[in-house]
Amino acid sequence: MKYKKELNAAIEAGKIARDIVLKIYESDFDVEIKDDNSPVTLADKMADKAMREYLGPLFPDYAFLTEESDDDLSRLTTDYVWIIDPVDGTKDFIHRDGEFTVCIALTYKGEVVVGVIVVPVLNEIYYATKGGGAYELFADGSTKKLSVNDKTSNLTATRSRHHFKPADNEYIEKHKDLISNVITYGSTLKAIKIAKGEIELFYRSGPGTKEWDIAAADIIVTEAGGIFIGPDGKKFTYNKADIHNRNGYLIVNRKENIRL
Repeated sequence: MKYKKELNAAIEAGKIARDIVLKIYESDFDVEIKDDNSPVTLADKMADKAMREYLGPLFPDYAFLTEESDDDLSRLTTDYVWIIDPVDGTKDFIHRDGEFTVCIALTYKGEVVVGVIVVPVLNEIYYATKGGGAYELFADGSTKKLSVNDKTSNLTATRSRHHFKPADNEYIEKHKDLISNVITYGSTLKAIKIAKGEIELFYRSGPGTKEWDIAAADIIVTEAGGIFIGPDGKKFTYNKADIHNRNGYLIVNRKENIRL
């Protein structure tokens, strides 16, 4: 398998972060507000640091783009870049609803080639490699291939639990001929549910997310047979100077269900 070393390391890093995050999750923790008005906790900071310290020595020529560390722009001239969100769904973490994840992606020249998502509270791990498919990894080492479903009508859409916008609801209302049910989830669990074939669509409008919010989810959905695109209908590229996703994105199970 191509990228086997990187995948195994990303999974191990995710487990390290999971253990750190859960320990803090089960304690009394403080919440700080960052300059961009988003919340951060000790779990975000410690998990970020631990993953960089684990992956850095293993891949000394790879760069990092992570949510809780300074952005070293030398990454822009580096072929391989780890893109990490130590706690995706910090608001879910703070509200203790269990719907937060650890997201690790590796990009090569702007394309995601490895993605790992860990769901700490559920002790679930999902991963994908470019051209290698997407899988759920179980505690005994066994795996199950992920695949989107083939529904093209009566779709179940999901919307964000803590980042819901009026435009998201407008999209759902506009396409009621396609969407018959709506479920709410937090973090990248929305992408995982689509990759597993449990639901079919998620639309996120406008700004508010960055590369680390979507990179791992992108490859897992794509390798499961789904579609992860911007509102212009194009795939995302990563490790850009501007890391903001300013126009939102669409995740859907089949191309027949694309509505932009």
